[in-house]
Amino acid sequence: MRSSGRALCAVLIVVGTLGTALVAQSIQRQYLDLLARETSLRAELELAPQRRAQPPGEASVALLLRVRSAIAAYENLARRNPQSGYSDNALWQAAVLSADTFWQFGDTRDRAAALTLFARLKATFPTSSLIRKITPYTTRLEGAADSASQTTVTTLTAVRREVLPGVLRITLELEREAAFTEERLEAPERVFVDLRDTLVVGALKDATIPFPDDIVRQARIGRQPDNRTRVVFDLQEPARYSVYSLYNPYRIVIDFEGIDSTPASTAVSPTPETSGEPVSLAPARVAGTSMTAAPPTSRESAAAANPGERPSTASANASGGFSLSRQLGLGVSRVAIDPGHGGRDPGAEIQGLSEAQIVLDIALELERRLAKYPNVEVVLTRRTDAYVPLAERTAIANTSGADLFLSIHVNASANTAARGIETYFLNFAANPEAEALAARENASAARTMASLPDIVKAIALNNKIDESRDFASIVHAALHERLRTIDRSTKDLGVKQAPFMVLIGATMPSVLVEISFLTNRDEAALLRSDSYRQQVAQALLDGIMNYQRALKRTAVPRSTF
Repeated sequence: MRSSGRALCAVLIVVGTLGTALVAQSIQRQYLDLLARETSLRAELELAPQRRAQPPGEASVALLLRVRSAIAAYENLARRNPQSGYSDNALWQAAVLSADTFWQFGDTRDRAAALTLFARLKATFPTSSLIRKITPYTTRLEGAADSASQTTVTTLTAVRREVLPGVLRITLELEREAAFTEERLEAPERVFVDLRDTLVVGALKDATIPFPDDIVRQARIGRQPDNRTRVVFDLQEPARYSVYSLYNPYRIVIDFEGIDSTPASTAVSPTPETSGEPVSLAPARVAGTSMTAAPPTSRESAAAANPGERPSTASANASGGFSLSRQLGLGVSRVAIDPGHGGRDPGAEIQGLSEAQIVLDIALELERRLAKYPNVEVVLTRRTDAYVPLAERTAIANTSGADLFLSIHVNASANTAARGIETYFLNFAANPEAEALAARENASAARTMASLPDIVKAIALNNKIDESRDFASIVHAALHERLRTIDRSTKDLGVKQAPFMVLIGATMPSVLVEISFLTNRDEAALLRSDSYRQQVAQALLDGIMNYQRALKRTAVPRSTF
């Protein structure tokens, strides 16, 4: 019997050793494949002209995306196999390739990625022989910060028109972010936007675009000195307007108020018909400074769009009192939806299904449903499988003037029996489970220990805790009410608090929802279902509208699934 036991142990040892060897071989094969892929890409990079003084063309953009995909693959290899001897090499290759991509194309995002990867290599593998090679790279990259920002040129690719209730929206689409100024002039009435370091596609050069609306007669596009492009909107008469920027992709939105038209969902890519006159107007002022005309935004008009529906007193919040938002009678007309993770950060993954993929699908469906409410606008932090830093997500919400911020995630746990839904608002974690979840969701944050005092202060002085808690409670109740009709086994894990980086810095009530567990077999099966995701989107919509009613008690039409 003892002999049989020893034989069994020997077999297990051999099997375990073989398994370890196979895993090591698989990692090695992945790494060598990535090296071959990088070699091929570098050959193309050598043939591509440097684009530091102008934006890349279509072919160069495609090459840039493929290079970034290879960098993300290196990162994933290192992240998933931290104990492998190839992980530090993978991070090194990713960092150097990011740096070289920056020198080739001049996009500051690649510079930031390179610095982040070099820092991660030093922190994760402090004994690696590659550490001593880092300093020359980081010194050069850090010294290029100012010059890089000065030489990055973008391109205006399209001017789109959309008719909304009471608003004519014109969107300027650009390849990447551009500094801009805007100005309103009289006699004749016109508004113009100056785009710094911006070129235009051929179809828009010196173009005049006629519009069939009674607010804006036409848009004229002209070149200015110092690599500036000016877009002028000739108005029929004085009109209130607002200008703001959105991200992923970057675009500048101009909302002109006063149109009396049925909502139209069409977005027109204008075809220039005639060449415009030379555009030469008075110097512009920096966008964001006080305007002499200071027109109220379209959101303020939307709040009073139905004068016949007089709101009654707001309901008390969860603590039985009335927050400042309720005392002031504030409502909700713009919602920022944040699909968590994306790009090189897929979030939780299982059998070909990723958290980033699921939540993006839910967010897009939620946006579609919110579009049925004419007085509610939606801002998404990403629309594709793109990586967006945590701090940039709330910056997008802040810049767009959102009233609410909703970050959507899917849960995961080492305990495969764990299931249910939970909703978080920003505060210090109150239990070990919240601490662990915050650590997982904050893993992609780029901040260092030097930021800790400011982060602690931001959480401690958070003036949105009451409203965020109420928003979280209402959204959570709507989620649980709807999802338990589909899955009777779902658990109500409650409303909790944790220091999520994605919520820090938001200037509006903000919450993070964890919808089901991808690591639970039954809930993973539900998450694969389109109908379940649609139910989740509807539940989130119900939560947003219920919160709006709690603030204003206005007559908001209830939607049906």
